[in-house]
Amino acid sequence: MTPPPRIAPRRVDPRALARLTAAGVSPLMARLYASRGIENPALIGGGPADLLPPDTMRGADDAGRLLADAIAARRRILVVGDYDCDGATGVAVGVLGLRTMGAIVDYLVPNRFEYGYGLTPEIVEAALVHPRLGRPDMLVTVDNGIASIEGVAAARTAGLQVLVTDHHLPGATLPEANALVNPNQPGCSFASKHVAGVGVMFYVLCALRAVLRARGAFAGRSEPPLADLLDLVALGTVADVVRLDRNNRLLVAAGLKRIRAGRTRPGLLALLRLAGREPRDVGSLDLGFALGPRINAAGRLADISVGVECLLEDDDARAAALAAKLDAMNRERRDIEADMREEALADVGEPDPERRTLVAFRPTWHQGVVGLVASRLKERFARPALALARDDRQPGLLKGSGRSIAGVHLRDALDLVDRRAPGVLLRFGGHAMAAGLTMREDAMPAFVDAFEAAVHELADPTCFAQVVETDGPLAPEELSVATLAELDHEVWGQGFPAPLFADRFAVISQRLVKDRHLKLELRLGTRRVSAIAFGRTEPVGEQALIAYRLQRDGWRGESGISLVATHIATLPEGLA
Repeated sequence: MTPPPRIAPRRVDPRALARLTAAGVSPLMARLYASRGIENPALIGGGPADLLPPDTMRGADDAGRLLADAIAARRRILVVGDYDCDGATGVAVGVLGLRTMGAIVDYLVPNRFEYGYGLTPEIVEAALVHPRLGRPDMLVTVDNGIASIEGVAAARTAGLQVLVTDHHLPGATLPEANALVNPNQPGCSFASKHVAGVGVMFYVLCALRAVLRARGAFAGRSEPPLADLLDLVALGTVADVVRLDRNNRLLVAAGLKRIRAGRTRPGLLALLRLAGREPRDVGSLDLGFALGPRINAAGRLADISVGVECLLEDDDARAAALAAKLDAMNRERRDIEADMREEALADVGEPDPERRTLVAFRPTWHQGVVGLVASRLKERFARPALALARDDRQPGLLKGSGRSIAGVHLRDALDLVDRRAPGVLLRFGGHAMAAGLTMREDAMPAFVDAFEAAVHELADPTCFAQVVETDGPLAPEELSVATLAELDHEVWGQGFPAPLFADRFAVISQRLVKDRHLKLELRLGTRRVSAIAFGRTEPVGEQALIAYRLQRDGWRGESGISLVATHIATLPEGLA
């Protein structure tokens, strides 16, 4: 049996705590910040003016001049995106931003089941006969292109200019584009290496606006308000699960401010309504769990163009119709994922505690959903996981997607596999926490062994200990909407985890909801509160140590609060 995780408090730096409290930060927020590495009160809050400057991102100035020349010459620009939420929002930001600056622009996003990932020679061929734009003069990649050596070469051979904007880690060889913007390319001094693809595109637009300003292009008229695009930047940043360093938190906070004020794209408003979210209450977690999956569903099951069109649409009625289509796709995706998840859990069973990795595959699995299955395995067993499906286009090949844990850099592990077992992997790429790959089906046994060996070599064994880090207890009076409102003021996500509290509760009552979720009535001191443990059917004792997060409880009105119990440890009587 896999041992249950241990619930333990995060370490709080006492000096940072004292410094933040002395600066007027509330005791609760000071505790949260200090445990997340923030010592300087000046790093709390801020706005767009505090963002890192575009001219520190290598290639951004070159990209700005290249685009400004294209706009002046009335060249046709085609934005080529990726098929996930980061790619969709990046395409929308690129198209909307370039239009405001006078560009002739359209977009193309590959269907993952026909073309695969990135700017391939096949995508270049499709671009040359674009149904709306016609033959473009320039291709601008968003959230892809750093590994597209052959695709960029094909575009240049066809006489097209190419601007690559990406954030993925580069390989040993860079594409020979006319300009290349990627904070992770060699020689780039941009301090935020975790900016998402949509963020890179936003920075390129800022650089373009600066070039146009210097050339006098805005004489007699106001400059394009690029801040209007920050709602989309926020969505793509959170949905791509990049590390929320200070610069990314500033981008997300600015976008959330626009959404809460109702100054957002009609498509986003429509998606929020379908998800049952009030714009004024939207937080960073809503972007990741309510909006992101609905955009991603289009790319997973069909064509991400539906998501792009939803984000681009200005008409409320048409945006609502596209949002409804995305919502239906997401419901279908959830059904497919549920079946695949149960099959994967059945196949994995109780993993060997000595193994550091999990690899799951069934011939019938849906290629677009394997990443979600990998994510569920990673969460369940606290180790890097890969799920694979047969490539629909190329018999004999598998497409895989992986998710990792803190302390195991997934792309580095795949790179080591490629060096130690040449030929096992045909293609791979990604980040520390997520990656994708293509391999031959007959090479799977060799890959499983090589992947396990690579992770054993690279990872510190302590990172596999299942420990649920929490922010400690809340006082009974802090179980309130006021506390939740204070928490919602900050941006939480990857690398800056959302608050998770823990305390010993008395269990007053418990029952199953829909035969799948445990509903609890709890007591903390004199305070009674309800809680839900999603996916748990086992009852708990009269006393329990519960790790939980706060949520608004619509059944209890505006002042209602309830708990989402993420982990429960039953305690002997008398310890609550």
